Amino acid sequence: MKPMLDGEETVTSDLPRLVAALERRAPMDAAELLAKWPDETILDAIEGLQPNFALQVIEQLPDETRARLLPQLPEQRVAQWETNLKYPEGSIGRFMEPTVAVLEESTSVADTISQLRDVAQQKLFTYAYCIDDTGSLTGVVVMRDLLFAENNARLRDIMVPDPFAFSPETPVRDAVHDLAARSYPVYPVCDEDGKLLGLVRGYALYEEHAEQLAATPGRMVGVQNEEHVSTPWGRAFRFRHPWLQANLLTAFLAAAVVGVFEDTIAQIVMLAAFLPVLAGQSGNSGCQAMAVTLRGLALDELTEQSPRRMVKKEAWLGFLNGGLVGVVAAGGMLLYASQQADTNAWLLAVIVLAAMTVSCVISGITGVLVPLTLRRLGADPATASSIVLTTATDVVSMGLLLGLATVFLL
Repeated sequence: MKPMLDGEETVTSDLPRLVAALERRAPMDAAELLAKWPDETILDAIEGLQPNFALQVIEQLPDETRARLLPQLPEQRVAQWETNLKYPEGSIGRFMEPTVAVLEESTSVADTISQLRDVAQQKLFTYAYCIDDTGSLTGVVVMRDLLFAENNARLRDIMVPDPFAFSPETPVRDAVHDLAARSYPVYPVCDEDGKLLGLVRGYALYEEHAEQLAATPGRMVGVQNEEHVSTPWGRAFRFRHPWLQANLLTAFLAAAVVGVFEDTIAQIVMLAAFLPVLAGQSGNSGCQAMAVTLRGLALDELTEQSPRRMVKKEAWLGFLNGGLVGVVAAGGMLLYASQQADTNAWLLAVIVLAAMTVSCVISGITGVLVPLTLRRLGADPATASSIVLTTATDVVSMGLLLGLATVFLL
């Protein structure tokens, strides 16, 4: 029986459909699907994938399949993948493709056209790249300029000198700003000595950046980047469950806080009804602050002064929002306590107002500091940040309400 794509039977000749189906999956899932096809189809599909994604898929193939296929792939592409693996995940170096149409700057226009005519029979290219005797990039030739140049002219006479080039270590999130400013289809990648290492396509960087942004909400709650809609439930379970166990352990901290004030709750039972109210409001306030911070990090909007300004801003917003929400919550407590004929109804309302205001201030500050701290430690700022934030806000909000009630009422 032939392999299936998205629940429908297909034929091996429908290569574009297979490539599209692979690109909609995480690398692990794509490799699992690809392994069902004949070697010839696998090789053709790998050739059609974006280089960085193709490399990730190959890494996930069974060892015997990978060992069988690699010798059949073009040597230049395999060599480029080996080079790409030297660079960090998410960097420009992981997206490099082999160089095409590279000539010495002293080459004549006539010879260049003759050489490019042969290259064009096998590969697509947008620009010709000029190098000097050391292999360093010196210029880029646009096809229009080449077309109208005199045959005896040299490439150095018509090239665009000192072209913009990426460093292979540059993170994709930083490179996106250069893409927006230039909008070239293809960019050269050079080392610190200016030697041409490879090429990277603008659309591939945009796609990677978009995928990183799309994965941010999931990483906040422990969903891995490798999980897509098509990921089988068993693998999704293995991805998610460890984070839920971690979240359970952190939730015990909030439970421990409540346990410390067990006597207070026993004597003022109505406080228990307002614990989830405070935790929910302060947690939402912190998530708002964290969402803005993560957006600023993703778009590289932060400067050295930004963290201090953001903390002050979120603290002030937490005070305003917490105060206004606290007034409503305090009114609810006053009404509830009055119905219970509690003689401390007004004091309970003031305690709720104070606890709500302070907890929203602290949650706003925490929403800024959690992703910034994770990034400073070298971790992904979005990774499980929501779990850390909700734990902190639960502990603070519940601790404040119960602590204030203990001090002023018992």
